[in-house]
Amino acid sequence: MNAISIDLVLSLHPLLPIGWRAAGVAADFLANERPAALVVDTKSSPTDAVTEMDRGAEARLIDILLGERSTDGLLGEEGGERAGTSGVRWVVDPLDGTVNYLYGMPTWAVSVAAEVDGVCEVGVIVAPELGEAYIGVRGQGAWQVDAERAVPLRVRECTSLGSALIATGFGYAAERRRAQAAVLHELVPHIRDIRRAGAAVLDFAWLARGRLDGYYEIGLNRWDIAAGALIAAEAGARVGGLGSPDPYEGVMVAGVPGIHGALVDELVRSGARGLSA
Repeated sequence: MNAISIDLVLSLHPLLPIGWRAAGVAADFLANERPAALVVDTKSSPTDAVTEMDRGAEARLIDILLGERSTDGLLGEEGGERAGTSGVRWVVDPLDGTVNYLYGMPTWAVSVAAEVDGVCEVGVIVAPELGEAYIGVRGQGAWQVDAERAVPLRVRECTSLGSALIATGFGYAAERRRAQAAVLHELVPHIRDIRRAGAAVLDFAWLARGRLDGYYEIGLNRWDIAAGALIAAEAGARVGGLGSPDPYEGVMVAGVPGIHGALVDELVRSGARGLSA
């Protein structure tokens, strides 16, 4: 697929340039201003980490997005929800893959999405330590950005679940992890293999670019899904919930068209439906 100019992609939607710039600023802060000793707190459980860098990245996102568009709303992982009056809401994950970041792994990213009247219109993912960035625009496509070039994304072809590489993730609560492991135990014999990157937005992006055939997870929040699901869908993936087209309904399931239905069926057989309760 032929590359096009990043400037051309950014011109496709009026909200995209500011979202792209905000994600880049937050990613640069995380990559280049990490202190020698991180201050780490916990959220829902002792394994659910949040650092001063998560909060600093979100502050920079808010400064840019709401600094220039003060009537927009915003939903962020660290700062909660801010109501707006414009009909636009920014959904941001300032650091998806906090534990990876904490351990010095490169698999983390900044995610920025813009919803208009509740519908996600643009999505941006920037993973600076991997040298990767992704953009999606509803109805117009998805791209991997390489410097000034944007390469169109398309999911790979796969028609057999037994040949499919599937990604998943795990929650932080011990009981939820135990239940998720039980589902995975049932699923693994029926697929090629499993991957666990530790950053939901990268699982979506890697599905979009053909590194994965499918991805499922329970317990994702809107900021985990919004940008990545749009990018994956615009690259040709089917994205929804286990029991409905809504990816926010409980168990999110995404996959290339050739195996999506089989993956849903196998997850139901493996007991995943009970995880959504």
